[in-house]
Amino acid sequence: MTPEPSEPLVSSATPRRRAGRGRFLVVTLAAVLALAATVSLGRWQLSRAAQKEALQARIDAQKLKAPLSQAEFLALGEAAGEMHRPVRLRGLWLTAQTVYLDNRQMHGTPGFYVLTPFALEGSEQAVMVQRGWVQRNFVDRTQLGVVETPPGIVELTALIEPPPSHLFELGAKAAAAPAPAASAAAPAPSAAGASAPAPGIQGSSPIRQNLDLEAFRAETQLPLRTDVSLQQSGPASEGLQRDWPAPALGLERHYGYAFQWFGLSALVVILYVWFQFISPFRRARRRARDGRSL
Repeated sequence: MTPEPSEPLVSSATPRRRAGRGRFLVVTLAAVLALAATVSLGRWQLSRAAQKEALQARIDAQKLKAPLSQAEFLALGEAAGEMHRPVRLRGLWLTAQTVYLDNRQMHGTPGFYVLTPFALEGSEQAVMVQRGWVQRNFVDRTQLGVVETPPGIVELTALIEPPPSHLFELGAKAAAAPAPAASAAAPAPSAAGASAPAPGIQGSSPIRQNLDLEAFRAETQLPLRTDVSLQQSGPASEGLQRDWPAPALGLERHYGYAFQWFGLSALVVILYVWFQFISPFRRARRRARDGRSL
């Protein structure tokens, strides 16, 4: 009797090898995708930091330009191209409309930013000037520090800046602080050719959390320019300090995020090499050593 040919034996190791190759490919693909994503995000953060550095360089270059004259400033339509540039103006301080922005700090000390409208000589235009910082009274916050305001026509050199920045406040409008016991400066007449300042709203306070120039223009009826403000710089004077904080461009944050993304990229590579190559190699050596010892 002729024996039937036996069926070919399939090695049980073949499915395991195929499963191992499949896992290897899946893990490799996941590692490549994770590495591409983290490297791309890190490079994007570096590009954002480079953009912010270029912006800071443009701001510094603007500050070094020759000051605009009053005629050039009055003829200035879109101010974005001249932002941060010096300007030299003549006019009159509208002291009665001085505003104190609360909760502003300088060198870590809380106080007020002092803002006063400036009526430009020979025109029907006024501009808000960020004059400086004064420390608050820690016993009575409504007691304002003494700020000296020169009377009559004065010459002003300042930087063209965006309107005053806003702090977070609860609600649509923060409640106005009670009026101070005594005003820090007396009202002055308007400049020649400028509209006379309208009296302040009855019961309103010069102490405010934020200042919207559009709303302030409607409140005071001043011919106020609302797309820009001016910022005085230089040494302390008139009872005011002017060590303005630099614009918060967030360079350190972008570099920090880039470091984190590149750190994750390095971690992906380390884990991939460990679990795909080093760990299997160590297991194979351990099995071979155990086999020899039997």
